[in-house]
Amino acid sequence: MSTDTDDAGTDPRRIRSRARLLDAASSLLAAGGIEAVTVDAVTKVSRVARTTLYRHFESTTDLLAAAFDRLLPQVSEPPAAGETRERMLALLTSQADMIEQAPLQLTTLAWLAMNPEEPGPKQNRLAPLRERVVAQYREPFDRLLTSTAIRDELDDFNVTVAITQLVGPLIFAKLSGIRVLTATDLACIVDDFLAAHRHRAPVATDQPR
Repeated sequence: MSTDTDDAGTDPRRIRSRARLLDAASSLLAAGGIEAVTVDAVTKVSRVARTTLYRHFESTTDLLAAAFDRLLPQVSEPPAAGETRERMLALLTSQADMIEQAPLQLTTLAWLAMNPEEPGPKQNRLAPLRERVVAQYREPFDRLLTSTAIRDELDDFNVTVAITQLVGPLIFAKLSGIRVLTATDLACIVDDFLAAHRHRAPVATDQPR
């Protein structure tokens, strides 16, 4: 939670000092991971005093949250048109590329999992970052899976579970290092999902003569 006063957003000195702190924290985080982002390291790299750091950020948790937020990529847009399989595969491939190219995102997930929200007035200090990370995975699939064309083609599935089925293997494979998912693997994930959820034609039965 930031402890800036109300005029912090307009005071040029505070704007500069905050930017230098975030530049330093983001650089340290990208290069050395969470352990590299210490108060001593950030103040040394930024050349901003420790007392000034605490005027902007109540704790290293708040500083890390701001640094993570700065480094995360933007939300991908789902394909606007095309066949259901091609649209889903294109989006899943985009998500896989994002995870592969921006592994810091998975570090963010792991770090947030180790920092549950606290009760009381500080409980929402990580909420914006949590929402941003969730948006990276959920929003594009929400827009795609709730579109009229796909809802008409598939059965009445739970969107949250569907996103977990589609994106979960990407995150697990990356976190565990069990293997690098190929284009064939991604196609298999999509095809399995569609096979489970496409409307099935009624089974023909012999009519009595």
